[in-house]
Amino acid sequence: MDRIRAAYEVIDPVFLDSPLYRCEALEPLLGCAISIKLETANPVRSFKGRGTEVVASQLARSDSKAVVCASAGNLGQALAWSSRDRGLDVTVVASRFATATKLDRIRALGAKLELVDGDHELARERAAAIAQYDGIRLLEDSLDLETCEGAATIGLELVPRIDQSSDRPAVLIALGGGALATGVGYVLKTLAPAVEVICVQPLGAPALTRSWHQRRVVTTDATNTIADGVAGRIPIREVLDDLLVVTDDAVLVQESSIVTGLRMLLDHAGLVVEPSAALGIAAILEDRDRFAGRQVFTIVCGSNVDQDKYRRWVGL
Repeated sequence: MDRIRAAYEVIDPVFLDSPLYRCEALEPLLGCAISIKLETANPVRSFKGRGTEVVASQLARSDSKAVVCASAGNLGQALAWSSRDRGLDVTVVASRFATATKLDRIRALGAKLELVDGDHELARERAAAIAQYDGIRLLEDSLDLETCEGAATIGLELVPRIDQSSDRPAVLIALGGGALATGVGYVLKTLAPAVEVICVQPLGAPALTRSWHQRRVVTTDATNTIADGVAGRIPIREVLDDLLVVTDDAVLVQESSIVTGLRMLLDHAGLVVEPSAALGIAAILEDRDRFAGRQVFTIVCGSNVDQDKYRRWVGL
């Protein structure tokens, strides 16, 4: 907790105290009291800036001024943003099949972008090779504690708004690499132990959720989901170890529910978000009885979306 509170002090205030509000327009459709933590109202339109601020502030005080990471798009944007005014040299490795909007923004923020002919796991391998060859810092999202501690500051902002005397409040967290779930989960289990912490992942990218249930690392050969920000195949062992301690459940949701969640957030909350950000809503839709009448929070984690694809998904 000391490290998380210290992270809060070095993160640019533009990423802190993001909007948190009860969305009453959604409640008749979901059957629960739903509150939204909006992590898109910042310059990189995702929660990732909290973690990259911690990393960049440390690198700026070190002798090494270069860093490389693999990214599906949001981490790369955030690292580029956090580094540009600190004099850091940033390389981002991504799949050439990643969302074009995210890749364009990485370039616009001044980072060097290298594309690989494969998925995010291949990008991770290439980033590690660059770091070793060039002797520079490799930022590994979710494995490097700074990314988890930055994300954990969201938990510090959630706790005061949770009524722990209510009938087991729940927080729904999108599960990708795991930084968001482990960071926020740790804070909630420390400061608000009555809260049920539930991770949500697409059925088309189930590796970490299957790992959670089997208590061992389970990999998959491929992913098939519109939620590109959480489409990993090879879970990190250390992340799984932490998830097993700080989360109560991990669930999988269908693509149709993710699309319905996107539409509901647009129609009833006025929010244009990426599929990963709709996972919490999708989880409620698929298990209404579980959440009926409860106080539920969901973290809307990103809004960097391909506009053409988004229009098709929501029928515009």
